[in-house]
Amino acid sequence: MDISSVLDKTQFLRKKGGRSLRNARGPCFLASGFILFWLLLFLAVVVPLFHRVPDPKSVEDASKGVFIAQRAMDNLYNLVKIGPKVVGSENNEIKAVQFLLNELALIEKNVLDEYFDIEVDLQEVSGSYIHWTMVNKYQGVQNIVIKLSPKNCTSETYLLVNSHFDSKPTSPSAGDAGQMVAIILEVLRVMSTTRQTFTHPIIFLLNGAEENPLQASHGFITQHKWAPFCKAFLNLEGCAGGGRELLFQTGPNHPWLVDYYKKSAKHPFATTVGEEIFQTGSMPSDTDFGILTKYGGLIGLDMAQNINGYTYHTKYDTYDIIPSNSVQSMGENVLSVVRALSNATELENTAAYEQGPSVFFDVLGLYFVNYTNKTGIVLNFFVAISALLLIYLSLGRMANHSKVSTSFMVCWFFLILVVQVVAVSLAIGLPILIANFFDKHGLSLTYFSTKELMFGLYVCPSLFGLLLPPYIFLDLPRHSKTYFRQQLHMVVNAHAFILALLVIGLTVYGLRSTYVLTWTLLFYIIPLAINLITTLHDQGISWTGAVVIFQLFSFLYNSYLLYTLIQTMIAMMGRFGRSTNPDLVMSAINALGTVLAMGFLAPIVIIFRRPGLILLTLMTVFGVSIFLATVTPLGFPYRAATNVERVPYLHVRRTFYEYNGNVSKEDSGYLFNFQDRRGPAPLEGTNVNLTGLVGIATECEERMMCGQPLYDHRWVKNRLNAMWLPREELIDPPYVPKLQLLSKIIQSDKTTVRFKFTINTTDHTSLFIQPYEFVNITNWSFPLEYIGQQTTYHVYFSYGKDNSPLSFFIDLSKSNGDFRVPLFQLGVCSHFIGNKGDELSQKFAQSFPDYAVLIEWPTSYQRFIF
Repeated sequence: MDISSVLDKTQFLRKKGGRSLRNARGPCFLASGFILFWLLLFLAVVVPLFHRVPDPKSVEDASKGVFIAQRAMDNLYNLVKIGPKVVGSENNEIKAVQFLLNELALIEKNVLDEYFDIEVDLQEVSGSYIHWTMVNKYQGVQNIVIKLSPKNCTSETYLLVNSHFDSKPTSPSAGDAGQMVAIILEVLRVMSTTRQTFTHPIIFLLNGAEENPLQASHGFITQHKWAPFCKAFLNLEGCAGGGRELLFQTGPNHPWLVDYYKKSAKHPFATTVGEEIFQTGSMPSDTDFGILTKYGGLIGLDMAQNINGYTYHTKYDTYDIIPSNSVQSMGENVLSVVRALSNATELENTAAYEQGPSVFFDVLGLYFVNYTNKTGIVLNFFVAISALLLIYLSLGRMANHSKVSTSFMVCWFFLILVVQVVAVSLAIGLPILIANFFDKHGLSLTYFSTKELMFGLYVCPSLFGLLLPPYIFLDLPRHSKTYFRQQLHMVVNAHAFILALLVIGLTVYGLRSTYVLTWTLLFYIIPLAINLITTLHDQGISWTGAVVIFQLFSFLYNSYLLYTLIQTMIAMMGRFGRSTNPDLVMSAINALGTVLAMGFLAPIVIIFRRPGLILLTLMTVFGVSIFLATVTPLGFPYRAATNVERVPYLHVRRTFYEYNGNVSKEDSGYLFNFQDRRGPAPLEGTNVNLTGLVGIATECEERMMCGQPLYDHRWVKNRLNAMWLPREELIDPPYVPKLQLLSKIIQSDKTTVRFKFTINTTDHTSLFIQPYEFVNITNWSFPLEYIGQQTTYHVYFSYGKDNSPLSFFIDLSKSNGDFRVPLFQLGVCSHFIGNKGDELSQKFAQSFPDYAVLIEWPTSYQRFIF
């Protein structure tokens, strides 16, 4: 018997006081099978396709002119073997540079001279610019710049390919970004030894100061002789090892770049969602993309390895974590894209092709979709308006079939719309409430090492929220002129109505990621139109067949996008800082992904008998997940070597000099900048003695920059969450840099005085400068545009090969011309990166548990008053 006829008959019987509707529904086991089908589809299709990468090629394939992962891995092994490559260290400035120059010499020997010319230039550069809230000053940092040109080339437009070989302290930097350097070397090797020529010269930039941050790329783009000819670039980054690299920044405003990526990338992996998230500035990362676009006026593509980012910037970022198949995947993409862009006619006049931002995304790695933002706006409005019109036609058909007015059916629709608004609100709100509950009880990041817990903690409650309101409403007695199947159809129509309004609103707001809603909605209105045309709309629940078929496409993409965001961002939650609850981020991603993937499918469960069992099952899975997350070791976030707790801290010796030169305070301690929400809590009960650990927020109100040697702009930003562990015995740094006041000269206007200083300091030093009341800085050695931007100025200074002293002047004005009183404070923070500290500090470091990865070094802080 047809299910629709059974439902219609049941409706008739209910009107006459007949038997219950639930006796006419489909078997209850089909409801479980329906939900299980989508879970298995995700596991069998989405997950394997997400992780799909090509097999690595060996040197036996070299004659084919293709990317050879084996050679790249050999280069990577030798580069990583050097160890951490911090700017200013011997490893970075001598060993890494010499290794790369030697490899380039080997490549030069094998270049096809009749086809190509190759030049290698070692740049040593100094400069400064404003980065976030600080002056970023660099001295003698190094770039290795390679120019590969076709023989007798006359083109004066170049393509730039950039990555970096320096590292963060303690990190061997295999993922960030040794693998990118190895890929560039292999791309250069292949392109210079095959007869496939190109139009525009290619600049390969191996920069030696990206982690400092972003100094070497600034030095190249503002000062190198080849920089003015560069028109577009490919920036290669790595915050992880494994899987495919994500294209997450484009342009700006040049969709043709994405067109070339679409045509040439062999393994596309990209989304506008990633671009818009990254460009909010909320991610704890940055790349050279911003430097090249801002200071060079270039346009480009930003690509990064981002899977398995737990070891990013730690001592565990080693050669062993980099799979050769992921290097093969990215290498093939880079080689193909570089070949395509180096032949692009658009490079000759990039300004002529500026068309605004673009919308782009890959579909399961199998296909790539892109269009201009203008096209996206038109598409968004077309789909949303079409949805609203089709929903109205659907209501009209229902009214005609029930022999009631359209206005009557519209009134019922708006009642059901309220129900669906509640359902969507619950689907999003419940996971967020759970995240807040866990955080309130100190249990954030329970999924950090066991990501499967997120299914039970967030996805199941979201599905519960989607299903509960329509289940309750549809089980209530209905009006005699409306059928169950019509009300169920109105529930799904109401979900489409909500999406349509969101598409219109978010498009007006300017969010390009609205494409996700648009395509989700499109895969509903197509079956709705088919049902209306073929009269399936009026034949019981037959309309659900077309909906389910088209939702296959929507489910596959939305669950793929959800999985992408989880895989990309979960490791970042371990370095999101203490001020942000990372569970809110992950719960929101899971909830939104669930609503998009299952929003049209969850209500269909109600056509089966006893859908309440599904609700019970969801709550059971949720309960089991709560137990596993809170009671068992599965919920403890950290694992040794793989899912670590980051513990950066400084061994600090502080000396406070007063205006007369006397020392008013001298002490020592350890300054902690915990990287995740749990802070020091996971270390309680271990061997490490943190007795006396306190926050420094109160001291920040009393002293300039908390009276602490804050390392860089991120430490400054997070200073209110930093913690101080006093130490009785004074720390003995390798040396204490001596600040020399060379001169103090009152200028001719009698209201300005100039101070000149010099200091022979470390390769990583921060200066904090705070004028007193009624005193203003009017000129100095640093960028003038920074003056007036801060109450306390931050100058971050580092040097590479050139270790000459830092010399600078400061002009201060005071209206009464009285310069015999204190005018400003000057803090000098000298960091001895790579030094293990004194014996007591080393013993303290050894007491930490194995899941804590330490990033620490001695620091000298001196506060002067002039």
